Amino acid sequence: MKKVLLLLFALAPGIISSAQQTRADLIIHSASILDVATGKLITGKAIAVKDDKVIAVFDQRQLSKYDAPQTVDAKGKIAMPGLWDAHMHFGGGDTLAHENKNFLPLFLAYGITSVRDCAADISHYVLQWRDSIRNGQLEGPNIFTSGPKLEGYKSVWKGDIEIGTKEELHHALDSLKGLNVDFIKITDNTLQPDLYLESIREARKRGWVISGHVPYAIPMKEIVDAGISSIEHITYLLKAGSREETEISAQVKAGTLKGRDLTVKVMETYDPASAHKMFSYMAKKGTAVTPTLSLGHILAYFDQDDHQNDPYLQYIGKGIQGTYTGRVNNVKKHDAEAIAFRKASYEKSAAVLPDLQKAGVMILAGTDAGYLNSFTYPGIGLHEELALMVKHGLTPLQALRASVINAPKFLHQEGYGALKAGNKADILLLDANPLTDISNTQKIYGVVSKGKWMDRNYLDRLLETVKDRTAKGI
Repeated sequence: MKKVLLLLFALAPGIISSAQQTRADLIIHSASILDVATGKLITGKAIAVKDDKVIAVFDQRQLSKYDAPQTVDAKGKIAMPGLWDAHMHFGGGDTLAHENKNFLPLFLAYGITSVRDCAADISHYVLQWRDSIRNGQLEGPNIFTSGPKLEGYKSVWKGDIEIGTKEELHHALDSLKGLNVDFIKITDNTLQPDLYLESIREARKRGWVISGHVPYAIPMKEIVDAGISSIEHITYLLKAGSREETEISAQVKAGTLKGRDLTVKVMETYDPASAHKMFSYMAKKGTAVTPTLSLGHILAYFDQDDHQNDPYLQYIGKGIQGTYTGRVNNVKKHDAEAIAFRKASYEKSAAVLPDLQKAGVMILAGTDAGYLNSFTYPGIGLHEELALMVKHGLTPLQALRASVINAPKFLHQEGYGALKAGNKADILLLDANPLTDISNTQKIYGVVSKGKWMDRNYLDRLLETVKDRTAKGI
């Protein structure tokens, strides 16, 4: 009996120690944690993950108080929240659904753990993928989707919900509620201006976040006052910053100003003082902007790089590549004057970016990647977008905030944007600091998606799998 008591006494410290340990699934230690809100690097901390949540960020001298079957020594690495692509598209029809599905591992391989799908024609697939990912049945980034977008009759885009009356608008919003979409997307190709504004007001009344293109026939203040949540594409902001915006809107509505003449007019009349007044109003009202610089840059400078030899094409299905031809064929027709004009148009639009930032407008980092949008790639495209944002006037920290903090905040999604207890375990580990060089976002050591650790070898296997599937057409 004495021997048994002595043995229990000897084992007691170990038993007590084990009982006091906090159980986790994954521990990452020795990394410098990037606080994207402040730009500070925090050292001497470890991150504990259980299921799909961060359960603790603690002094790594307390490592012995935590126990996990998987531990990552991240000495010399930078840990930050996973990236968001706040504007991309799945689409191209049912026959290209499998090629779109191959986008999912591409996003993860490039550290993008969440995406915002801004409408297309395969919403039934996208909604299935979204729910399967949320349920842990499919590997991919968190998907937030608008489902089919609202447009007028005879829309140029397939898959839109076409409306021409208030009654049809109400039915459309009812159907989108039934689909359980994450936000509403509205465009104006054939949608009449009055119904466009009514669509925003009604969607806002129902509690939706609303993204959209904007009609040139309507002054920006009216659109903002109607309640739009975000303007997609920076090109629309040139007119908003024009000293003659009211007159231009009236001319467009009357049909007396259009096409190249319209573009020239908004470029020539853009005025920093007028722009600051309008952009400050947008900031006050909480209207965000997703610049999507990438596609404009690609098309503007297509004469210098036609992207036919991009290595990344090995990951993009032939069907998706086929959807690029419309825009490509158009720019191929341009003569020297047209080429110079498209470059000037792009540069003038891109120069608006720091004006938006200065006025306090929430900027979202999105690529427009996916079908139709030539050589704007899912995955690597976001890194190229961040680089363009920095090139055109943002700091690396501001560009990162546009992806990591602003994107989830815009969608009212809590639990993102910082590595802290209770937040989602979506983590990007980098080999170098992106604050010193934004291209360091591409130096990926590993990714945590919904609590799952993916090292460099795993990420490379994802890429290899997509390459193989693309080559086989599956």
